[in-house]
Amino acid sequence: MARMVAGLKPRGFTWVITDRLAVSERVGGSGFQHRRVRREEEITWLVEEAGINTVVSMLPGNQNLLAYREAGMATFSVPIGADLTSDDVDQFFATLTKATSKRRSRVLVHREAIDDTVGGLLGGFLVSSGLVQDPILALAVIQQILGRALGPEGRSLIPASAVS
Repeated sequence: MARMVAGLKPRGFTWVITDRLAVSERVGGSGFQHRRVRREEEITWLVEEAGINTVVSMLPGNQNLLAYREAGMATFSVPIGADLTSDDVDQFFATLTKATSKRRSRVLVHREAIDDTVGGLLGGFLVSSGLVQDPILALAVIQQILGRALGPEGRSLIPASAVS
């Protein structure tokens, strides 16, 4: 008997590090398109199909955090606004390091949309964590994963070298 697929895959969902770190657009849709039923369906898919057990939200406020906790996921909030500071970048890297540090963690990072900021921060995390030593390679990898080029804003978020 075929297994039924539960839920609905979030828009833009893709693995950055297979079975460890994923990215998607905001769960439930963004802005006026956000729907509770869609959010519930996407959370079901994240838990049951992707095995996500941790969410790092880059949204302002506590949007969706209670729903994630009710589904059994650990949550981290790192609000990333339009005026990104070096402290924001450092906090994001530190939070993502903490979220991915548990052996069996499967982490989803999301924001309203997967934009240059999200791509640059993920590429920067690859370098800052030491997973990728060469920032040019990190840029190429993240662009390949996201299926699009990063502009100057995103590129500027990738450190010149790994933190030692």
